[in-house]
Amino acid sequence: MLGHRIVDWDNAYANGANIAGGDRWPAAWDGPAQAFREKLLAQGRARLDIVYGEAPRNRLDLFLPPAAPKGLVVFVHGGYWMESDKSSWSHLAGGAVGLGFAVAMPSYTLCPEIRISGIVGEAAAAIEKAAAMVDGPLMLAGHSAGGHLAGRMVTAASPLSTDVARRIRHVVSISGLHDLRPLMFTALNETLNIDEREALTESPALLRPMQGARITCWVGGGERSEFLRQSALLANIWTGLGAATDSVVEPDRHHFNVVDGLANPDHPLTRTLVGE
Repeated sequence: MLGHRIVDWDNAYANGANIAGGDRWPAAWDGPAQAFREKLLAQGRARLDIVYGEAPRNRLDLFLPPAAPKGLVVFVHGGYWMESDKSSWSHLAGGAVGLGFAVAMPSYTLCPEIRISGIVGEAAAAIEKAAAMVDGPLMLAGHSAGGHLAGRMVTAASPLSTDVARRIRHVVSISGLHDLRPLMFTALNETLNIDEREALTESPALLRPMQGARITCWVGGGERSEFLRQSALLANIWTGLGAATDSVVEPDRHHFNVVDGLANPDHPLTRTLVGE
């Protein structure tokens, strides 16, 4: 019996159009994100727009717990490498901050002004900057395109320095895009400009994990089948290449609300990320 064959690649990767009320996002995140920033600013626990590179969007926000941080979480936003910025996601630092960790959230240059390979370099620079400011273990998380970027940091071809890479305790790729090749079949590629060479050099699923890599691929049970497949793909391949992997399908979550758990210190997503 023949398996399923995808004929409409644009629909396979279309999230908002396939979620009831999907047009509420990303605006639905803006209010909670702003309220979180204002609260921590008033408490003297937020540092905004820290420069980590020369490009205009090379800025990160750092959110701090009341006491000395237990370590650092870096969260990389999604948006298909062409949309969004750090300001829509601030509230998702609430869970890790509530457990005593500092959280850094960078923006980065967007396609088509830059290639995905260039964004990989910017993400590494942001992580290096944040890691120089906060001691202790380092955890990386990212959503969608941000999941790709977080996972790319723990490949054998990681752009991170050896000292920072050694500090990484765990990566959680939330609805991550780990194989870039299918995106070449979509209209998204008119902006992304992924070619075969870049797909082969920047897809975590096509690269070896760095020694000691530990990654959890987390996805919503109500997501598009391609996101479910992309999530399972990396965990499967990297298990066979010596990484410590886990694959979690969170029931009743779609591509946008799958990140909500990060705002809650007691949610399994937050606990999984920081190992508590």
